[in-house]
Amino acid sequence: MTRIQTLSLTIGVALAALAVGWMAGRATQDPSSVSALSEAPAAERKVLYYRNPMGLPDTSPVPKKDPMGMDYVAVYAGDAPPAAPGTVVLAPDKVQALGVRTEAVKRGALAAIVRTSGTVAVDETRQYAIAPRFEGWVERLYANQTGMRVRAGQPLLSVYSPQLAAAQQEYRLADETARRLAASDPVSAASMSRLRDAARTRLRNWEVSDTQLGKNGLVLSAPADAVVIEKLVVQGARFEAGETILRLADLSTVWVIAKVPAAQAAGLKPGQPARFETVALPGQVVEGEVTFVQPVIDAMTRTVDVRIALPNPNGDLRPGLYGTVLLEEPGSGPVLSVPRSAVLDSGTRQLVLVETGPGRFASRDVSLGRRGGDRIEILDGLAEGELVVVSANFLIDAESNLQSALEGLGGHAGHGTPAGSRGDPQPESGDGTADPHAGHADAAADPHAGHSMPATPEETAPPSTDHEGH
Repeated sequence: MTRIQTLSLTIGVALAALAVGWMAGRATQDPSSVSALSEAPAAERKVLYYRNPMGLPDTSPVPKKDPMGMDYVAVYAGDAPPAAPGTVVLAPDKVQALGVRTEAVKRGALAAIVRTSGTVAVDETRQYAIAPRFEGWVERLYANQTGMRVRAGQPLLSVYSPQLAAAQQEYRLADETARRLAASDPVSAASMSRLRDAARTRLRNWEVSDTQLGKNGLVLSAPADAVVIEKLVVQGARFEAGETILRLADLSTVWVIAKVPAAQAAGLKPGQPARFETVALPGQVVEGEVTFVQPVIDAMTRTVDVRIALPNPNGDLRPGLYGTVLLEEPGSGPVLSVPRSAVLDSGTRQLVLVETGPGRFASRDVSLGRRGGDRIEILDGLAEGELVVVSANFLIDAESNLQSALEGLGGHAGHGTPAGSRGDPQPESGDGTADPHAGHADAAADPHAGHSMPATPEETAPPSTDHEGH
């Protein structure tokens, strides 16, 4: 190779090295200049104070660290004040998107309305059992259909009984003998009179009236206007003394047995009004009153049976009919109350979200009292006129939990490397005060700060380009 060729090759390699060095210098500018540029906007803003990175209420006028070694966060003029612990801050567009609605805490009478299910039943005080007190046979059965309506005094059946016939015969003979011997033998007449009276007493015990004494058979009649709800014999059947033949029920008044949860039954008293409605009678609401509150709780359903008497002149309320019962408890004095939808029940705590400012919502522990309709009494925790969230409060609560989690993560992520742990000394400001943002500016400007970087061409000796002798 000639000397001219060697010189040209050397010059070309030198120019290439200079070009590579110039480009590397552009990529790795002086960190101090980058830091100054990145902090220029921040330097123009006035620092008001420094707040605790974990969200605690303490602040500091100068940079400092918390017990965990994390730097306090600077709060600049114009920044929104940080939300207090337990407070959620939402932008107006987010409030609208979530559908947040608020309502003022009100003071007024709270009338509790219990809504539960109920079943129509026969009034137990208006049931009748046809059970002869003697044995015999059914000669004729007039009330021969279950569900048949009968009037008071209407014949139900006629019976024949040897015991009844013998007692009637004894009564007639004693009566006739006493009358015949009254003039001729007063002593015997008196004896026959006593026998007659004994026979009459026995017949009365069997519920035989005076008009039926001279008849061999006995007709049993309906004691009241009623409906045959059970027929236990047929015509010609034999029955024993005391055996029930027919069951009747007066349905002009019926009962409704309401199943009331034990927690809502404490304020129910006999005499208070009640209403019953059923899909079988659309548009009809039957009004009655509570007649009895069961003192024992059903162990299976944890409910209390409440008995309600309802008029039933047309017989529309049939036993077994299912419907809805509305019970209105007497109202108390004026109390603070909020809609039920405002209360968040976690099982161990009851919370409401209070609007403390535009887009700011703070959670508040409350003590609950009586329920009334769609409202609930507040015993402690709220004041009259405060605005509580009644819609989308579950979403705000979830937002609060998410923000708390992100703040906790953000506090550790931004301060993962304590100040002074890097090998480079911390830069100082012109007045000798340590700049709390210097260490962060480097990291923001250069994500590779703190890692070994290739040396610049000025710091690295160029490789030998002397190829002479090769």
